[in-house]
Amino acid sequence: MISDRNACIILNMISGIGYARFAALVRRFGSPSAVLRASAGELAEVKGIGENLAAAVANWPQLVDPAAELELAHRSGVKIYTIEDGDYPEVLRQIVDPPLVLYVRGSMPDFSCNSVAIVGSRRLSAYGDRMAKRFAADAAMAGWKVVSGLAFGVDASAHKATLEANGITVGVLGGGLLRIHPQEHVPLAAEIVRRGGAIISEYPMNFPVSRQSFPRRNRIVSALTQATVVIEAGLDSGALITAKLALEQNRLVCALPGRVDEPQAAGCNMLIRDCGAKLVTNFQDVLSEFEFLPGMAPGGANSAAMVNTAAASAEPPKLFNAAEESVYRELELNGPGTLDDLSLRTKLPAGVLAGTLMALEIRDIAAKAANGVYALK
Repeated sequence: MISDRNACIILNMISGIGYARFAALVRRFGSPSAVLRASAGELAEVKGIGENLAAAVANWPQLVDPAAELELAHRSGVKIYTIEDGDYPEVLRQIVDPPLVLYVRGSMPDFSCNSVAIVGSRRLSAYGDRMAKRFAADAAMAGWKVVSGLAFGVDASAHKATLEANGITVGVLGGGLLRIHPQEHVPLAAEIVRRGGAIISEYPMNFPVSRQSFPRRNRIVSALTQATVVIEAGLDSGALITAKLALEQNRLVCALPGRVDEPQAAGCNMLIRDCGAKLVTNFQDVLSEFEFLPGMAPGGANSAAMVNTAAASAEPPKLFNAAEESVYRELELNGPGTLDDLSLRTKLPAGVLAGTLMALEIRDIAAKAANGVYALK
């Protein structure tokens, strides 16, 4: 009989099964293992499953090989945690769509405190590189774990600076642990593990990276930490997705300000101006947003529980600035439109409009469809 734990691993290997569908199936059949015993007809009756996915789940032995996956993980020195396990990170259980499975090479840190995500553009400036390294090194010396995505740019700078400061860093991948991307960072991943950190993925061992998998991994980066710091990001940077997810997860979001005429700083400036991100110039600014519980000394490995007081003490921000008010009313009164449509309708400059729409997206007020049309949510 298949255990619930192994059933989670199997379901995670089936394309189309995320947490929402997993939860719906478990509610209907009682347990992960019971889901795998259900017929295609029974599975298709569950809302949101559909005939094709029901057939895939019912025929899982023809689609996936869990024994081979477990053996591959074992031979690769990878430990598998499922949402059914007691040592699965509690901070991930608390988000809306936790990963069903975590593949971990290295040592799984305690993510309940003293963890910070340092993220930003892959194409960073010399200034961005310097700031990423400074923030990461200062975080490491303060006893904080640094989490990032092992990508080029800010991610790599943060990981390397943490190691140079003898700190612990964790890389969260957008593909399987045997598909480290970029390949140039295979040595960096190995060094992270060797120095006491970890490389983590929710994807099966050989799962290839894709445009869809990178944004999904960002929710794990933000959820594993108490604060997300955006070092440098343009308006099209994936780091803004991480910031949006961190806000949704009620995490502290910080951003470094940049020159107003520098495209690589536009995303950070927008987060500060429009989205309530805290303006920071050093890691001490991040630490100032947290207070330690009585008896807890700041810094070092023994620093434990912290409470973010910013949300409780700060005045609520004004809902809209003038540009956001204009765009919101235009979408509300006259309906959806493309960037070009809305530029004509609102008379806003293209750069201002693009930043405004991104701000509304991050705050979950508007959404952009695949065809480029913006609409209120």
